[in-house]
Amino acid sequence: MNKLLFALGLAASMTWTAATSAAAPATPATPTKPATPAAKQLSRHRAAGMPESARQQYARTWGVDQLSAKLAESGQLVRFNYRVIDAVKAAPLNVRASSPQMIDEKARVSLVVPTMEKVGPLRQSMTPENGKIYWMVFSNKGNYVKPGDRVSVVIGPFRVDGLIVQNY
Repeated sequence: MNKLLFALGLAASMTWTAATSAAAPATPATPTKPATPAAKQLSRHRAAGMPESARQQYARTWGVDQLSAKLAESGQLVRFNYRVIDAVKAAPLNVRASSPQMIDEKARVSLVVPTMEKVGPLRQSMTPENGKIYWMVFSNKGNYVKPGDRVSVVIGPFRVDGLIVQNY
C-alpha cells in the first residue's frame, strides 16, 4: 500500500513539475547540432497501439476513450486508464463483481487486480460519470509484462485488444 501511495505521490509531483516548467519563460535559443533519432520506436503503430477506427468503435459501443496501459512502481504494477464519455454504456466496466484481467499473449500471462486487506481491490468501481478518467491496477509481480508489449484487457463483457504498454 505504501508503494502505491508513493507512486501516486510521485506521479502528482512530476505532473506539477511539468506544469510549472511549461509556464517558465523560454530561454534564448542557442545553436545546437541537429537532433538524432532517439530510441528506435518499438512499433510502427501509434503509441497507444490502436487504429482510429478501433478507438471510435470503443467509444460508440462502450462509451470510453483514451484507453492506455502504463507500467508503474518499477514494473511491478500495470495501470489501465480509460475516460468515460457515455456513463450508461461504460457501466459494465465498473461492476464490482467482475474480475478484470490483463492478458499478454506473448509473455503467456494473465494479470489480475490485487486486493489489499484494508483497501480492497485496486480499482475504481463507483458509478461512472461522463468526462471522468477511471483506472485499475494489475499486479505484474515477476515483471512479465514489459514496455512495448501488446496486451488485452477483459472486464466482464468488455474486451480491448492491442494496447501497447508504456512506461509511466
